[in-house]
Amino acid sequence: MAAATAAGAMLMAAAACGGSDSSTSESTTGASAPAASAVKVGLAYDIGGRGDGSFNDAAAAGLDKAVTELKVDKKELEATQGETDAQKEERLRLLASGGYNPVIAVGFAYSAPLGKVAKEFPDTKFAIVDDPVAAPNITNLLFAEEQGSFLVGAAAAIKSKSGNIGFVGGVDVPLIHKFEAGYEAGAKAVKPDIKIQSKYLTQPPDFGGFGDPAKGKTAAEGMFDAGADIVYQAAGGSGGGVFDAAKAAKGLAIGVDSDQAALPAYSGVKDVIMTSMIKKVDVAVFDFLQHYVAGTVKEGPTIYDLKAGGVDYSVTGGQLDDIKSQLDDYKQKIISGEITVPSS
Repeated sequence: MAAATAAGAMLMAAAACGGSDSSTSESTTGASAPAASAVKVGLAYDIGGRGDGSFNDAAAAGLDKAVTELKVDKKELEATQGETDAQKEERLRLLASGGYNPVIAVGFAYSAPLGKVAKEFPDTKFAIVDDPVAAPNITNLLFAEEQGSFLVGAAAAIKSKSGNIGFVGGVDVPLIHKFEAGYEAGAKAVKPDIKIQSKYLTQPPDFGGFGDPAKGKTAAEGMFDAGADIVYQAAGGSGGGVFDAAKAAKGLAIGVDSDQAALPAYSGVKDVIMTSMIKKVDVAVFDFLQHYVAGTVKEGPTIYDLKAGGVDYSVTGGQLDDIKSQLDDYKQKIISGEITVPSS
């Protein structure tokens, strides 16, 4: 998922300006607000789709809120395992040609397809989650995953009794490296000599690692067998397998994207979900749609970090109640700049 040169320049400019909690582009698209009742939103899911209990469900929650509060109409299209970029292009093209405007692509796998389709439909506003692909009609909804992951890494190190923890990534790509880097930094800030096992389920172009609970379970089982007592998963729909492995091993797991211990889909394993790194895709999607309805959409990156409330950790289940003050101290040090969290 290599960023285009222009997109990388935009992100560096954002960092230089210190504006990690605001849109970094000054070019406003859309001179007047469309009537809310006329807004037809198209949303293209990543693998797993609505119901994955993770990343896609968070996007769906933001869309559902917009339907309720902004009175927009919606159309949702699902991805399929093993699909090609051409299929992703066709999904986006189908929405744009069908009069859906804006169109939201969920996930970095849409980077190249969206870059192509956005040029074909210059009057349609697009948004993409987790990718900096640049065009005058694309808004990039980006997150500081490494910052939230630092906090759950610190939690894992504090709570681990064995001094051995694990990380399961869905696909070996730069985005998921951010989760791993932050997790490792947080854990080592607490316990420099902690052992951290790491495993990626698939290598690109195979993105099936985001939708294969059996692979997630096998990877986590290996870590628990090798002495880990807590495993963090950044693996989309494969994360359910990590939770199952934690339950069987009488260990603990850390969820991702949503507050997974609070989701009905994981009610049977909620007791082993110590916390989740919350990535507020729902907030980003709703913000984008709110700006679209108001006629204030801006092109380019908006970065949701700890300062902006875009990432955090969950406390459902009360397993972190006794260390919350320690974690919040780390949080404030990250927000203030006293701690800089690596992203790779």
